[in-house]
Amino acid sequence: MGGRPPAPPGTAPFPLYGPEFTKSPELVYERMRAVGDLVPVELVPGVPATLVLGYDAALEILRDPDRFPRCSEVWEAEVGPECPVLPMLQARPNALFTNGAVHARFRSVIVDGLARVHPAALRGYAENAADGLIDAFADDGKADLIAQYTRPIPLLVFTELFGCPQEIARRLEQGMTGMLEGVDDPAEALGMLEQAARDLVALKRAKPGADIASWMLRHPAGLDDEEVMNQVGLLLASGTEPENSLIANGIRLLLSDDRFGGDLSGGSLPVEDALDEILWTDPPISNYGPTFPRRDVNFHGYRLPAHQPVIISYAAANTDPSRGEANRMGNRAHLAFAGGPHTCPAKNHARLIASVAIERLLDRLPDVELAVQPEELEWRPGAFHRALTALPVTFPPAPTAGSF
Repeated sequence: MGGRPPAPPGTAPFPLYGPEFTKSPELVYERMRAVGDLVPVELVPGVPATLVLGYDAALEILRDPDRFPRCSEVWEAEVGPECPVLPMLQARPNALFTNGAVHARFRSVIVDGLARVHPAALRGYAENAADGLIDAFADDGKADLIAQYTRPIPLLVFTELFGCPQEIARRLEQGMTGMLEGVDDPAEALGMLEQAARDLVALKRAKPGADIASWMLRHPAGLDDEEVMNQVGLLLASGTEPENSLIANGIRLLLSDDRFGGDLSGGSLPVEDALDEILWTDPPISNYGPTFPRRDVNFHGYRLPAHQPVIISYAAANTDPSRGEANRMGNRAHLAFAGGPHTCPAKNHARLIASVAIERLLDRLPDVELAVQPEELEWRPGAFHRALTALPVTFPPAPTAGSF
């Protein structure tokens, strides 16, 4: 078959791991671009894939599930059950990893469930969660916002949306974190996530309520409990750990970048602008959207081998130099929420939660500052996400919400 591999002969795969990639992935993407729009990478040592860097190429793949389907079964058999990234890429009966009519059926249940969530109710859940968390550290004058604020907020909101006990929500978040980082035992992390989702579905089957999980169980599409479990697990996993990073990265930008932070003292909080910038340049999920061509594919002059993972670099595609440096404020054409039939159905919910979380923090603690220099902040390892290990801040002690 014609076409060329996604790199000149002899080009070593670029590692999506190690200290340099973890700290400064944008520098690695720059070196990749010297090779082309598609490059060979290693997701972890010994696990190759093709990474798509170009914006137009990425969007074309996302919009063409016939040539680029979500079908990893052949690849799974090749890499075996011990592959560290298997839990992130293996086929499952949910809306992320299926195609065609099956995908449409699963997605309809998710979309319809989310549509029943009123924005005012969602805002209220986020505000209550934010105020309760801020009250717990407002008198201290310092906090690690990851541990004490940005990570708990999505869990608290989702416990409301899904009628989910916090104990189950914590297991879901722990499972997703383990899968993203690919350390310790990712398969165990996947098992934890799935069991937590299964426990929630069993609870809602026995005691249904006015929540997304109960609505999914009653949806006309008629999903069985295992199918609902997979959709619930997908929603909760993709809505907790990535949301934590979206909130944290937005706060980091506002506290460290003069383009945004300079307006804070004047009472203007450009939160939406900061979120736009983060979604363009540092999306919480930086490399994902896995597809597995069923046969060798000629694509943009490259040859992509059958049954091997093709990963979209949302972060690199969004910053593709060929698109220029146009003003990103208010521009929602980024790929942070993917694209095509697999576009994230909860993107508006995610933005609203993040906006409320950041606004409440800056309203309550207007003089909050980073406790370290921005370049001293540490990033968590992993090929797929862009997430801080901690976000230490200081601020003058403030009153609790109830004492205003």
